[in-house]
Amino acid sequence: MAVGVVAVEGQERHYGGRITAFVVLSCMTAGMGGVIFGYDIGIAGGVSSMEPFLRKFFPDVYRRMRGDTRVSNYCKFDSQLLTAFTSSLYVAGLLTTFLASRVTAGRGRRASMVLGGAAFLAGAAVGGASVNIYMVILGRVLLGVGLGFANQAVPLYLSEMAPARLRGAFSNGFQLSVGIGALAANVINFGTEKIRGGWGWRVSLALAAVPAGLLTLGALFLPETPNSLVQQGTDRRDVARLLQRIRGAGVHVGDELDDIVAAHAAAAAGEGGGLRGLLFERRYRPQLAMAVMIPFFQQVTGINAIAFYAPVLLRTIGMGESASLLSAVVTGVVGVASTFASMLAVDRFGRRTLFLAGGAQMLASQVLIGAIMAAELRDSGGVSKAWAGVLILLIAVYVAGFGWSWGPLGWLVPSEIFPLEVRAAGQGVTVAVSFAFTVFVAQAFLSMLCHMRAGIFFFFAAWLAAMTAFVYLLLPETKGVPIEQVAGVWRAHWFWSRVVGPEPDDDARAGGGKL
Repeated sequence: MAVGVVAVEGQERHYGGRITAFVVLSCMTAGMGGVIFGYDIGIAGGVSSMEPFLRKFFPDVYRRMRGDTRVSNYCKFDSQLLTAFTSSLYVAGLLTTFLASRVTAGRGRRASMVLGGAAFLAGAAVGGASVNIYMVILGRVLLGVGLGFANQAVPLYLSEMAPARLRGAFSNGFQLSVGIGALAANVINFGTEKIRGGWGWRVSLALAAVPAGLLTLGALFLPETPNSLVQQGTDRRDVARLLQRIRGAGVHVGDELDDIVAAHAAAAAGEGGGLRGLLFERRYRPQLAMAVMIPFFQQVTGINAIAFYAPVLLRTIGMGESASLLSAVVTGVVGVASTFASMLAVDRFGRRTLFLAGGAQMLASQVLIGAIMAAELRDSGGVSKAWAGVLILLIAVYVAGFGWSWGPLGWLVPSEIFPLEVRAAGQGVTVAVSFAFTVFVAQAFLSMLCHMRAGIFFFFAAWLAAMTAFVYLLLPETKGVPIEQVAGVWRAHWFWSRVVGPEPDDDARAGGGKL
């Protein structure tokens, strides 16, 4: 039996838990939400570099790409309609997030996953059958609705189901799923691009239905998390039986259940909760700051510019259609491998260590990519094969740095820092901010590449320096801290202890009891 002992308010709290088959299967099913997220990211960049797709839906871009020498290499793919194809998914996700937050809090994590899976299925069907640009974008919008529900529910589900000592590894499974989805998309794009007749892009878009179907079907049979059941008023004995099944027979679960119940009782007694409490109560200010800044920083690493447009970017430097898609497959493999390494390391070395090391790695690679692009790529022609190989290597180094730091931790840390009474609202803020800045990056990147040339990579490098300093100064370590006790780390932090104010006395905390 694995047992964690945590000191809380002068008492020792015992958190037991094994890696049971029950929790592994549940988390693997939920992880399909991450697979679809990654697939949708990867598929957009691939099909938007396929000539039959461009010829049918974006003829102006196709003509520029095919040989208009008056257009700079940096500007051949600069099309607001093309970027709308990518970003429409995230606009829909942003708008859906607010509804998804209420469903996740009121009806549970599983309900949001079922709704998200159904929207994914509809989006895949419309996208694969598209005959005009309106259908293409409608398919992306429906996929975005699915993302709004899935990205709200899946990270919470994983963090609440995981044993405290392994929460980092389990929660990082979401980013691993994203990486697997993106890799699958890149492999499928590489294969469908070779289909004669020019309809391979339809296969790429329609195959999103596979993970969507697995998520929808699986979510119907998943257990709800104990935290969510307590929030919904389920009898304590029923919750205890489920928690025992999750943690394993013979494992002591009393302290963990007591903390879950106490968090719910505090909210029910009027001690805060929901979006209003998160926004306006002083004690939640550190979590609110992280809910905004971490997803913001995650997007301005520049990773989604690479993820969305890697094949387009590689065509910009002169690579052919098939070669650019193959190179995207290689970087996808690197991303999955590095995220798996993060799963093994995060609960051993901690969140801060991976954030800082990964940030430094990405910063160095972005600066070098920008320097080579500035020196070697002109408005016409391409770069030599040797420099193209160096750029692919640096992109892989950059993707690896993201894959074991800001990629998984950008979802892990926000999912584990909120008290139960504001957890769904906090995750809603995190997802909304992530979608908002994903839309900005997706919509602006090709235009910024056209106008800033290689300077775009120095722009992202400057943000990488800023976010690494932010983590060093303001993010406390949460490794090994039970999820219902993470709130205590802010009172021990040199800066946030001044923000949250003095700890309430025992009488102020004594509202409510057990279910």
